[in-house]
Amino acid sequence: MKYSEYQPRTDLLKDRIILITGAGDGIGRAAAMSYALHGATVVLHGRTLNKLEVIYDEIESLGAPQPAILPLQLSSASVRDYELLVNTLESQFGRLDGILHNAGMLGERVPLADYSPQIWDDVMAVNVRAPFMLTQALLPLLQKSEHASVVFTSSGVGREARALWGAYSVSKVAIEAVSKIFAAEHIHPNIRFNCINPGATRTAMRAKAYPDEDPLSLPTPESIMPAYLYLMGDDSLHLDGQSIDAQD
Repeated sequence: MKYSEYQPRTDLLKDRIILITGAGDGIGRAAAMSYALHGATVVLHGRTLNKLEVIYDEIESLGAPQPAILPLQLSSASVRDYELLVNTLESQFGRLDGILHNAGMLGERVPLADYSPQIWDDVMAVNVRAPFMLTQALLPLLQKSEHASVVFTSSGVGREARALWGAYSVSKVAIEAVSKIFAAEHIHPNIRFNCINPGATRTAMRAKAYPDEDPLSLPTPESIMPAYLYLMGDDSLHLDGQSIDAQD
């Protein structure tokens, strides 16, 4: 099917509890708004509290279900931090129906020979360790859902290692593997794990990676939401361990 042409029902995510990492701007913000407008209670994660508060207010003003805010520094989060997060979600909601692992760090666009080990560690912490640990910690809450969907964010440089993409490329190759392994281990029959590659999209990260590119030539985050809705809703129940392109 063409995921970009998917037309979801308006109540696709009614009564779902969905955590979105990196919800402060770009694709994460668009997903938070889109999921909320399709009935979900969204849990907004990000580094910048005031950005999350603005989105919280926007969602409420649209008459969508009241969201929640969950700040967490992914680059340095400890096992204890994840335990507190799980306890907060459990006491507030009792379960979790989906996770969109959208938060990411670009790192440097330099040859590996010149790559900073510190930046390497930071990129791997945000792009691989955090989604792995967050998913692992939240599995008990996901198991309480009738149908839970965990969506990891991939990239074109995650399908094919590419020069000058350094730790970012390595992290996206790794996250494709993390998703497939979780799916292959069949942790729980009602949890599925998939990847989504947003493709070239008008975001701050894309502008940093391609400073000479005209952002107006790219699709907006809002325009690629059909694929994000598809993976989070029940129309994709048959997909597990797959990797899709949002712009296909």
